[in-house]
Order: sequence, then C-alpha cells, then structure tokens
Amino acid sequence: MRFTPLLRVASALALSTGLACAQDKPAELKIGISTFTSGAASVFGVPAKAAAELLIDEMNAAGGIGGVKIAATYIDEGIGGDKLLSEYRRLVQEQGVRTMLSAISSGNCNIVAPVAEDLKVLNVMWDCGTEKVLEAKRYKYVVRTQANATTEMVATVLYLLKTRPNFSTIAVVNQDYAWGRDSWEIFINTLKVFKPDVKVVAEMFPKLGAADFSTEISRLQALKPDVVLSTSWGGDLDTFVRQAGQRGMFTQGALFVMPLLESSLERLGAAVPDGIIAGARGEHYWAHPETRDDPKHKDFIAKFKAKTGAYPIYPTYHMAQALVGLKTGYEAAIKANAGKWPSPEQVAEAMRAMTFTAYGRPIKMREDGQGLEDQLLGLTKRVPQYPFAVMDKMMLVPADLVTTPVGQLSPAWVKTINPAILNSDRLKSYDFK
Repeated sequence: MRFTPLLRVASALALSTGLACAQDKPAELKIGISTFTSGAASVFGVPAKAAAELLIDEMNAAGGIGGVKIAATYIDEGIGGDKLLSEYRRLVQEQGVRTMLSAISSGNCNIVAPVAEDLKVLNVMWDCGTEKVLEAKRYKYVVRTQANATTEMVATVLYLLKTRPNFSTIAVVNQDYAWGRDSWEIFINTLKVFKPDVKVVAEMFPKLGAADFSTEISRLQALKPDVVLSTSWGGDLDTFVRQAGQRGMFTQGALFVMPLLESSLERLGAAVPDGIIAGARGEHYWAHPETRDDPKHKDFIAKFKAKTGAYPIYPTYHMAQALVGLKTGYEAAIKANAGKWPSPEQVAEAMRAMTFTAYGRPIKMREDGQGLEDQLLGLTKRVPQYPFAVMDKMMLVPADLVTTPVGQLSPAWVKTINPAILNSDRLKSYDFK
C-alpha cells in the first residue's frame, strides 16, 4: 500500500495526537515492582512486598500520586535474570507500564538499567547495592533512592575501626556474584587506607544460594583470622550464621562483621550471639535511635507488625523510600510541568534534584541519580525484652562523608579517603533503649 500525501498527513496527526494523549492524566498509575517472592532471598523480598502493599493502600486512600491511584504488578526476581527481563518487557510493552521499581539483586539492577533506558521507562532501583551501575554510565531514566555499596562498606570500616582498632588479619565469606565481589573490593580498599599492613588470610565466595558452609567454616577455624567479614544476605546469611554457631565459631575470638545482619536478627532469634557488628544497609531500624518515637514511624511499625507478625527490616524501609521518593518526584514534575501529567523522563529529572524523607533521616538525590543515605551500625546484644538480638552501641554515619563524588569511580576514590574522618564529630553514637 502506497501513502498519498493526505494519508501521510493523517498518519502524522494521529501519531502526534497519540503522543499528546500519552501525557494526559492517566486513570491509574501502573507501576511494576520486582522483588524476590521465592528462593533464599524471599526472606526479605516478601516483607518488602508486604510493605509495598501496605504503603500503596495508604497512598491510594489519601488520593494516590498527583490525584491518580497506584496499580502495582509484582515480578518475582527468583525466576532468574532472563525471565525477569522478559516479564519486565511484557509489563512495559503489553500492559503500558511506564514506571518500574527494580530491583533487589545487584545482578538484576545491572541488566535492568540499560533495558529501562532503551524502553524509556522510569526505573527506581529500590534496593540493589552495586555502585558500578550508576558510576559506569550516566542514565536518563534510572535513579536509586538509597545508598550503594561504597557508602555502606566505608561506613562499616569506620565502625569496625571504632570498635576494634587493633587487629592484623581478616577473612571474607561473600556470595559469588556482583554484590559479594563489589562490596569486598570496596571494603578492603577502604580498610587498607587506615590499616595498610592488614593481612587477608582467606577470600571465600560460595555460590549464591549455598546450603552448606562447612568448607568455609573449617577453613576459618584453621586460619583463625582476627576479623571475619560477610556481606551476605537473606537465606544465605541465615544459614551461615546458624552453621557457624553450631560449630562454635562465635566463641573462638574472631570479630564477625555482617553489614546486612539487621534483616536477619528477628528470624535468627537466639542463634545470634552478643558482639557481632551488624549493619542496616542505610539507617533503617525499628529501634532507630532518632526516629523510634516518631508518630509516623511508630504507626508504620504497628501496621507492618499487624500485617506480617514481624518487625520491619531494611528492605521494607527501602521500599518505603522508593515509594515516597516516587511520589515526591512525580509531584515535583507535575508542578514543574504547569500541572500537567509528566513523562517518565520529566519525573526522573525531578527525582535527581529532590530531597525527601520516609521513616529516617532525609534522603538527598544527586544529579547522577544516586541517593545519599546515612548509615546505621551497631553491636548485637541480647536483652530480656526481646527473643532476638538487638543493635546496641549504634553509630550513625553521614552519607556525604562516605559516598563517592559524582563522576568518580569507587575503587579508586576510596583509596583517597582522608583517615581523619574516623575522628569526625559528625559520627554520632547511641545506646539501645
């Protein structure tokens, strides 16, 4: 079929009208959310989904975002990277979803980000930690509403040195994929700024989803390192802690450092002894020393416990940050767009220039799409009020002290850190109450 000039004009008018209508206020804001609802990582993927359901219901009851109610569709990251991308594309291309919250896994964030850019979809990375995804490339449609591995690992090094400055050997047991490898690279490069003579006696990277850590534990018992780091999470971390405890590892003198342990404390119960350095991947904690008595935070904790029977953990707070950040970004973009419904690109642009607050300290977004999120760490302690360990001797670390500047790469930047930050008066300490 050949187009006549009249048909060409009609087709152009139809296309332009369709594009204009695409920016009209929609009947509902369709969003896709990827989280683990199966597999070892479901132990915090499922709570994150519960938080999303709770918060979206609350937002919708209050009018939604810009007067539009949210309709969420969930993708299980447990199906694997290829199927995740297939589902991601299906939501966008068949169901018209233009806003995605993805993902938990650092590996998944690395594969989702360029796809979001190709599809021109706003993608809020709501939980993944790899710093490389926003440092290796500048994206137009991709932002992250929480910290990355650099912020988390540098803060962990500071807390370790505040807690036990005198040690000479360290070993690592991390999951063998992007997060495990990246977080170790950042941690050890940072540590050597402060302790250049520290000796790494073992680097162990069991596969993601491993069920047996007997080989790693036997090696640790033979080498007897002063410090053992594990940035593992979810079911892997739970299994490692239980098996290490059964083998007596926590009574043999090593200081264990687990920057993601907060999410496992209630699940593990009595399996967690006193004296492990625990992190919250941000400053998320139901007993947060600054916000535990805040009425909005208390209300969230109570509603989440009523829904799930458990205290909220860091993935639930990351989900809250993503949703509050999304709402803040949409409303800023609507205002900048003279009240008209914004495009995904306009929302992404607004999100890169905003500050928002969920249930902790304010999150400041940068022009590269990276959120600046303070960090909370503490020492585990058993207390009579709870059947699980809590975080005591907590320290809050400001994000700007421990985050790679825009345009620089973390592995190189951490080597330039001024050791004087260890003595900064901005490092605030708190006891559990």
